[in-house]
Amino acid sequence: MIVLGRIVGVYGVKGWVKIHSHTSPLDNILGYDIWHLSSGANVWQTRRLLDGKLQGKGLIARLENVGDRDAALALRGSEIAVERDELPVLSEGEYYWIDLIGMQVETLDGVRLGVIDYLFETGANDVMVVQGERERWIPWLMGSVIRSVSLAQRQVRVDWDPEF
Repeated sequence: MIVLGRIVGVYGVKGWVKIHSHTSPLDNILGYDIWHLSSGANVWQTRRLLDGKLQGKGLIARLENVGDRDAALALRGSEIAVERDELPVLSEGEYYWIDLIGMQVETLDGVRLGVIDYLFETGANDVMVVQGERERWIPWLMGSVIRSVSLAQRQVRVDWDPEF
C-alpha cells in the first residue's frame, strides 16, 4: 500500500470527509476509484470513492457506505492508500518520493553522507533531507547535484561537498 493522504475531518452532515492529500497536484488523489483506509495496526478497509472535489483550499470526498456525519467522523484520522500497481508508470529519471526515502546518499568520491529521511518542495526545486552524522539539505537537481539514482542498489550519488 502507498499512502496518498489522510482523512482529517468531516464536511457537512451527509457523510463527506475532508482530505489532506500528499499528491501533486492536490486533487490527483481523486483519480483513484478504490481507497484503502487504515487508522493503524496495518488493518485496511476498502471504500469506493463516489465523489470528490476541491473545496476552498482543500479537498472533500464522499465514500461508499458513509452516509452521515457519524460514519464520516469514525473515519477521521484514517490514512488513504492505494495499491502500488495502481500508480502511474513513471518516465526514465522520474521517481516516487516513497521509493527514495531510506536510500544511501554518497558523494562522487564515495563519501557516505547518510540516508534520505524525507523530501519537500520549496517552489524552486525539491530538497532531500539526508540524515547522517549530521542533517543535510541537498537540492534535488538532476544532472547538476543528483548524478545517479539506483533503485536496485538503494543509492543516490551526488556532486556535493561533504563539508557543506
